[in-house]
Amino acid sequence: MTIHPQLDIPETIAAGPGPGNTDARVLARFAGAGLADHMHPAVLRGMVQCKEMLRTVMGTKNIHTFGVAGTGWSGLDVMFSAVMPGDTVVMFVNGTFSGIDGLTVCMKAATADELAANPMDPQPASVTIVNVPHGQSVTGEVVEKALAEHKPKWAAMAHWETGSGRVNDIKGFSDACEKHGAMGLVDAVSSLGVEDFRIDDYPGVHGWASCPQKGICCLPLTYAPVSFTDRYIAELKKTGTRTFVHHPVMEARHWGIIDGKDSPTGTYHRTHSAYAVAAFHEALRITLQQTVAQRAKDYTFHEAALREAVTAMGCEVTSNMTSLIVLNLPYDMAGREMELVQYCRAQNFGIWPTLSEPVQVRIGILNLLSQQAIEDIVARFGKAMRDHGAEFNQAAVDAALDRHYGRAIAAE
Repeated sequence: MTIHPQLDIPETIAAGPGPGNTDARVLARFAGAGLADHMHPAVLRGMVQCKEMLRTVMGTKNIHTFGVAGTGWSGLDVMFSAVMPGDTVVMFVNGTFSGIDGLTVCMKAATADELAANPMDPQPASVTIVNVPHGQSVTGEVVEKALAEHKPKWAAMAHWETGSGRVNDIKGFSDACEKHGAMGLVDAVSSLGVEDFRIDDYPGVHGWASCPQKGICCLPLTYAPVSFTDRYIAELKKTGTRTFVHHPVMEARHWGIIDGKDSPTGTYHRTHSAYAVAAFHEALRITLQQTVAQRAKDYTFHEAALREAVTAMGCEVTSNMTSLIVLNLPYDMAGREMELVQYCRAQNFGIWPTLSEPVQVRIGILNLLSQQAIEDIVARFGKAMRDHGAEFNQAAVDAALDRHYGRAIAAE
């Protein structure tokens, strides 16, 4: 029998699309939680407070707003659980993760025969995938045209697509869903807690799913925020769903949401973790203390500094998100994206490539909202570029940062 040495994981700068570096306060609450039974009154009280805070963060009056135990994929699976075999769906894809959402939709909507014909990549006749080229956003015009033509029961889209770093038109999507009677489903994994928006401002969207480890800055395996309108829940109750584990109504009951009302106590559906509840609770407290509006401004400000710096290195930024830049390397370094990324990761500097063609470099700033953090990222990336033979004017890079942060100091 082999007993391996104790696992030692070094500090890493998580400078990719997510997960981001978890806030130290969240880690402290996670580690500091007592060895409590999962139905202990303190745990249940924390869950009640979490759903209340989450409604404020998401900007909603939806009763069915809670956290799904797991990662963002768990939240998305709960949201898509209302899609039943044969349901008509239009799915908008403009990157890796909306593409995976599309595969999920196809698996949910496929009939038994369609699923058996191609279990890993079913092609249901009731699903229309609208592909938007990599590096482009899904516009309201694209959504309007597709929904007018197909008149689906469901329409689905990622709000922010981290595969290509593009922000999609959530208002245009909601408006088109309302106009054509479709029930909108939105993957908000990358936008919640980063962009300043209220989900109730988009009445065409009836299901939302996010994740704990990006804008909410919590641990990956805690709770994925979801929120559903009364219409979504009514439809789910009418048609049922093929899942027990990720059944939205059963998940909600464990959070004290029973028959469309808040209850002081929940009913058992899964074993919750006192540690996860404590961490999620603290992450939501931090979000509300900072305010979503201020956090959104901070992301916009620091992303602009990083964008100016890498542009001064000769890179071309093609994204329009504020927590992530996606870039093409200078012409003489084209084709070496994976090599550069792996080199950086070996230095515990966790940037990422895109996961689909064309290969680009992704640098994220989740929970790295300070001048010191951005300057560190720029220095590390610049060194990696030079180590791979890049030549650029370092004085121009420094000037870009000085100019950006100098303006902020002057404004104060």
